[in-house]
Amino acid sequence: MDLFSRSWTALRSAVAALRDKDFAQPSGCTGWLVRDLVCHLIIDAQDVLITLATPAALGPTVDAVTYWHVADGPPTGADPLDALTVRLAAAYEDPRLLQFHLDDVGSAAGRAAAVADPGARVSTRDEVLTVGDYLTAYVLEWTLHHLDLTFALPDVAKPPAEGLARSRALLERIAGAAFPASFTDEDALLVGTGRRTPTAGEQAELGDLAAKLPLVLG
Repeated sequence: MDLFSRSWTALRSAVAALRDKDFAQPSGCTGWLVRDLVCHLIIDAQDVLITLATPAALGPTVDAVTYWHVADGPPTGADPLDALTVRLAAAYEDPRLLQFHLDDVGSAAGRAAAVADPGARVSTRDEVLTVGDYLTAYVLEWTLHHLDLTFALPDVAKPPAEGLARSRALLERIAGAAFPASFTDEDALLVGTGRRTPTAGEQAELGDLAAKLPLVLG
């Protein structure tokens, strides 16, 4: 729960510090500008609020690992929600409106998470999981998108070290294998999710794991 809060606060703080011109830079999400990524974060925050307000009576059907679906390939841009995100981001026009909306909805999502019972069960995407598992899954979401934010903006603060470490561990559980010890947590996440192409040396170190990559999460 605390790591969710720290990761989410760090990401929102990084967005709040952006300059207007930064929003037109490419993000680490293929085909998305920084403004599109920030708009997606607003939608993510709404999803957190909706999920935490959707209690479930049944037992969990997924946990923090199986919550994630591994797609067969990277996004093509044809998904209706992805296309809507780009159009919605452009409609804001003034980047400061994006920052304001993320701070407004994002703060509410953070407060809701802070008071939620980690053992309670909630429903999302036609699945049931505990609040604790749901928020743990979102540490990975926040951390990856924080890295996406820094893709063309090297001066932006990086995600918290503990968020990077927890996200790496979760990604390794999803992959069913550990990344080489020589990989930093950031490199494991970027290479593991296809956000960066491994070097020849990294490819050799990955061994059998290379055949499972990239893990396109959704």
